[in-house]
Amino acid sequence: MTRIGIYGSHGRMGRAIAAVVGEMGTVTASGADAGDDPVALARDSDVLVDFSAPGALEAHLDAARAHRRPILVGTTGLNAQHHALIDAAAGEIAVLQTGNTSLGVALLSRLVAEAAARLGPDWDIEIVEAHHREKRDAPSGTALMLGEAAARGIGSTLAETAVTGRAGLTGARTPGTIGFASMRGGTIVGDHVVLFAGNGERIELAHRADDRAIFAQGAVRAALWLIDQPPGRFAMDAVLGL
Repeated sequence: MTRIGIYGSHGRMGRAIAAVVGEMGTVTASGADAGDDPVALARDSDVLVDFSAPGALEAHLDAARAHRRPILVGTTGLNAQHHALIDAAAGEIAVLQTGNTSLGVALLSRLVAEAAARLGPDWDIEIVEAHHREKRDAPSGTALMLGEAAARGIGSTLAETAVTGRAGLTGARTPGTIGFASMRGGTIVGDHVVLFAGNGERIELAHRADDRAIFAQGAVRAALWLIDQPPGRFAMDAVLGL
C-alpha cells in the first residue's frame, strides 16, 4: 500500500484528497494539521502533499528533506522566500509545486505559453479569475501560474510584467504587461480565462471547475507520479508528459 501524508488534512483540499484515496484500495492517507508533528507524518509516509498555509511550508519541507520524502506543494499565496525554500529542497528531494492540481489547467498552462509565444508582442494579455467568497489570496495561485506561462511565452518574467490592480486614472495600457482581475463570490469553485486581445480580434483560453474533486484527483495522480522521480523541481505538466 502506498502511503500519502497530507499536511492540511482538515482543509477543503485535504478532505477531498482523503476521499479520493479512500476509494482507491491501493493507497492510504494520513494527515497532520497545525499543532501536529510534521516530522512524524513524513516518517510514516511514502509521499507528502501540502495544502496547509504558507507559514507552515518551511517546516514541512524540512520534514520531507529529513526523511527523503517527495512532496507536492499545492499551498497558494507563496512569496519569493517560499520559492527559494522550494528550490533548496529540490536539490535533495523531488518537489512538485503548483497553484492548481487540475490536469486540465496543466494543459491550459502549456497552451497559454504557446499562444503567447506565437502571437507575439502586438497582443495584450489579461487574466480574469473567479473564486468562492472564502478564498483569502488574490490573484489566485492558478492565475499567477497562467501568468508565468504567458510571461515565458513572451520571453519575460511575471515580476517584470504583472499588473494586479487598476483604479483611477491609470493611463493607457503599458505594452508587454500581463493584467490580472479577481472576482470573489458565492461558491464558485474556480474559473480562469486568459484573454489575448489583438487589433480587431480576441482569443480566449479558459478553464472552469465545476467540482473540487478534480483537484483532489489530480493531486493524487501527481503525488503517485512523484514517488518515482529524482530530486528536482517539477510542475503539473510533467505529470502529463508535456
